[in-house]
Amino acid sequence: VTSLKKIHFTCKMSGVPMIVFNNGNKMPMIGLGTWRAATGVVTEIVKEAINVGYRHFDCALVYGNEKEIGDAIRAKIEDGTVKREDLFITSKLWNTYHKTESVEKGIRRSLINFGLDYLDLYLIHWPIAYQETDDLFPVNADGTPAATDTDYLDTWKGMEAVFDKGLAKNIGISNFNSEQITRLLANCRIKPVTNQVECHPYLTQQKLSAFCKERDIVITAYAPLGSRDRPWAKPGEPILLDNPQLIEIAKKYNKTTAQIVIRYQINRGHVVIPKTSTKSRLTENFSVFDFKLTEEDIAFINGMDVGGRFVAIKDRAACPNYPFNIPF
Repeated sequence: VTSLKKIHFTCKMSGVPMIVFNNGNKMPMIGLGTWRAATGVVTEIVKEAINVGYRHFDCALVYGNEKEIGDAIRAKIEDGTVKREDLFITSKLWNTYHKTESVEKGIRRSLINFGLDYLDLYLIHWPIAYQETDDLFPVNADGTPAATDTDYLDTWKGMEAVFDKGLAKNIGISNFNSEQITRLLANCRIKPVTNQVECHPYLTQQKLSAFCKERDIVITAYAPLGSRDRPWAKPGEPILLDNPQLIEIAKKYNKTTAQIVIRYQINRGHVVIPKTSTKSRLTENFSVFDFKLTEEDIAFINGMDVGGRFVAIKDRAACPNYPFNIPF
């Protein structure tokens, strides 16, 4: 039995399908990603997204824009467009807060940024821990990341504690591999509800998706459009949305390639969090509930997988608990 049978609920505010977590709580299947959403524009983008119908916003301390996102959320609550309970706000514990006793400091820092009392979902951003300094990216004398061997099981105890206090309604993980998930499940009191991972046609995550579904953990797909604005992109690297095969599929449905790859995730039972800073694309990315891809098209897109990881953080490959040194 998988979570797929649980997608029939819809958000009463915006008609978006909701997925049901292993604890019975619900999450909108599409949200707005906010990584690299510039602080000067993100407030207006989030306000417009709420106007369009978005209710789910994926954020993180390390993105550096939680205050501006919080300004937008509070403004739309104050003007009566939404209530707090209509919204689903996610943030993530950064690597410098991994000690059990530091997790609450991490979530409270985000809550202060947002001006909120609780988060709907709080994730361990990476299984990798850093030295606990004011600098979010501490380095050793030789310039390498100042990682520690803090165990993510200890981090999870802190996550369970902030859940118990009501600071987060749900807790989960991000960028964890199958071995790390197995170990976590064998040692946790509260199961993670989701594993947020990079997922798109060049990295379809079929094995990890099946693994998580068997354990009733929802996959949330980040970089579903191929993370075109990643700062380390090199000239000549493939641009997912320009793929000729995806363009042909898009023509068949009279949709854009972005809509095809977003719908691809939803068809698979994944939550998807495309990012845009363009108001017109907010509506485009959200307009994916009036069609479904055929099984043949899903299979074809699955076949595009080349293990193409855009967010490989290879500079951290030597860090303890680096997640991408096994197949999935």
